[in-house]
Amino acid sequence: MSVSVETRIARRFARLAREGRGGLVTFSTAGDPDYETSLALLKGLPEAGADLIELGMPFSDPMADGPAIQLASGRALKAGQTMTKTLDMVRTFRQDDDETPIILMGYYNPVYVYGVEKFLADAKQAGVDGLIIVDLPPEEENELCDPALEAGINFIFLSAPTTDDIRLPRVMEKASGFVYYVSITGVTGTASAAATDIADAYKRLKSHTNLPIAVGFGIKTPEQAGEVAAIADAAVVGSALVNIIAANLDEEGKAKSGLVDKAHTFVADLAKGVRSSAKGAA
Repeated sequence: MSVSVETRIARRFARLAREGRGGLVTFSTAGDPDYETSLALLKGLPEAGADLIELGMPFSDPMADGPAIQLASGRALKAGQTMTKTLDMVRTFRQDDDETPIILMGYYNPVYVYGVEKFLADAKQAGVDGLIIVDLPPEEENELCDPALEAGINFIFLSAPTTDDIRLPRVMEKASGFVYYVSITGVTGTASAAATDIADAYKRLKSHTNLPIAVGFGIKTPEQAGEVAAIADAAVVGSALVNIIAANLDEEGKAKSGLVDKAHTFVADLAKGVRSSAKGAA
């Protein structure tokens, strides 16, 4: 079971299905390493080949994330990134792109501090399509999931290898947009799951939902992205892209010339890997 909320996410996955391929989902942290660089990166992602975009909401205690994204959050906050600025980035992006789905990903605390009702209204107006809030389980659906669905914003739940068939129906009950399958146990940016394990998990998840399944955690190369996209409905790449940003900072943490171009080139390579691997080929 799942909830139907029509957004750009559903339209994009429908298009991917028509094209017979899996999609590429990229993650970067809003405001990393600074607002202007992050905005330039965001605006160029669709042309580079990103089918859907996850934009991280910086938080001082990102407990589910590995070192790369933890450091990215720290850099963004140090540079003055706020929730208001994150929504402004989405709003600016929408001036040129009204089709690419944007999902805000992060933790509940910044949303709670901003105010749930105001956040949802502002997010919807800015052009946000979905939310992934990693520390809000289905049992807390009244906090943000239900209000988000009422506001017309998809609420995307996480599933993991440890989510068994008893637990899955509860996870899927209010899920919308897509399901994010965390392919390993642990934090972001660590090991990679085997293709056979991902294929088995995909089949199991599909027996519980008709939503698309996006697979993330540990995907670092175009080859890995292509392998995952051939099995699932999308491959999610986060820490590897964030590491490109980190590798192109000077000693003071400022963006070096060419950072955005290098990040977009990496995304283009990922996109080639995804597009060269036909759905169902693995």
